[in-house]
Amino acid sequence: MRAHEAGALHGDIGNRGPAWLRTPVDVNSLVPQLWPRHVARGPAGALTAAGLDVRDLAAEFGTPAYVLDEDDLRGRCREFRAAFPDADVYYAGKAFLCRAVVRMIAEEGMFLDVCTGGELATALSAGMPPDRIGFHGNNKSVAELTRAVEAGVGRIIVDSSTEIDRLSALARERGVRPRVLLRVTVGVEAHTHEFIATAHEDQKFGFSLAGGAAVAAAFRILDEDVLELRGLHSHIGSQIFDASGFEVSARRVLALQAQIRDARGVELPELDLGGGFGIAYTTQDDPASPHDLAKRLRKIVDGECAAENLAVPHLSVEPGRAIVGPAVFTLYQVGTVKDLDGLRTYVSVDGGMSDNIRTALYDASYSATVANRTSAAPPLLARVVGKHCESGDIVVKDEFLPADVQPGDLVAVPGTGAYCRSMASNYNHVPRPPVVAVRDGSARVIVRRETEDDLLALDVG
Repeated sequence: MRAHEAGALHGDIGNRGPAWLRTPVDVNSLVPQLWPRHVARGPAGALTAAGLDVRDLAAEFGTPAYVLDEDDLRGRCREFRAAFPDADVYYAGKAFLCRAVVRMIAEEGMFLDVCTGGELATALSAGMPPDRIGFHGNNKSVAELTRAVEAGVGRIIVDSSTEIDRLSALARERGVRPRVLLRVTVGVEAHTHEFIATAHEDQKFGFSLAGGAAVAAAFRILDEDVLELRGLHSHIGSQIFDASGFEVSARRVLALQAQIRDARGVELPELDLGGGFGIAYTTQDDPASPHDLAKRLRKIVDGECAAENLAVPHLSVEPGRAIVGPAVFTLYQVGTVKDLDGLRTYVSVDGGMSDNIRTALYDASYSATVANRTSAAPPLLARVVGKHCESGDIVVKDEFLPADVQPGDLVAVPGTGAYCRSMASNYNHVPRPPVVAVRDGSARVIVRRETEDDLLALDVG
């Protein structure tokens, strides 16, 4: 939502509602921090993306469709690399991955983080140098580890004792010494949704610091000397705005690094602080710039290293959402508009939870605007919903749209680059939308729209 109107709104929105709900808002304005950098209102009132009218995009590629501003994505890659000049910046592929994006981030000098065999296959097929790939995951299979070792990935982030067993056996069989980082669960619960907070003790990732599993795993890897332990890894969650969690995490991880040095005489040369950097989905969100993030993280690490008398390790960070999230918007077409006797107006679009599960799964908030025109009609507090047979099929919980919104209008939802296409499904047998990259007045499909033939091809009867 726009300005102070962001966030979940519930209950009566008539004369008995809060005063700000009755305050006029400009339903035609675009808040720059929410949209890809090359999106604007054109002279006729329709949105343009990299100079292309969204009405033309809808006519050519259909709706719903994810529209990716390629220069925006590339620019964010460059900003992170400039902010972290002495660190390795890994694009977290789980946010969104396809071969075209792999090539984009490779051309911008990024590293790539993958967490499944499918993501690894995508990266390799797109020509990503294996030594610039990191492999995450809490349950990597023997087949996935074998492929990673044979491909020569640059590092594997080990997540369990079973994985150490598997990887050590592969290393002995092949006479290689894979580089690994040890994922440490530091007991920091990020200020985020429960399901995307990944560093408190009661969760599936990593080796517990408090319980002693982390130091025991580090000692084992060093003593057996089959794997090359390069450093420690910590990831505390997603959509994080408060740096205090990183400060506590870095302090605890570097204390472990000092403990390893004191016990084994080894200073590990690398430290990965993970990602999870937040973006603006509504105007209630205030993300830090890559430069500010780098400054704060470097200060934290330098201070903790000085306190522990450690050499400053080579840093890695893993932005995913912060790079691709703001670079994409989803374009829908309105099918029905339903006013429930003044309680709420439902604007139904031709997508929904099959192309954006985050509202239903994480209670995420989004913004929206009518994209094919401007309007002089007064603002209407609406809920943008999908076409699926679920009451929780909500795209945007509450947004001011023009009161004359009608079937056939186009609605655009910004900030949908991360975890929308990558978590998309065929629920209700709905084919998944395409991803259309726009740049310098031209558009190309980088992930095509699925068809009914695609759905039926998997159904062997």
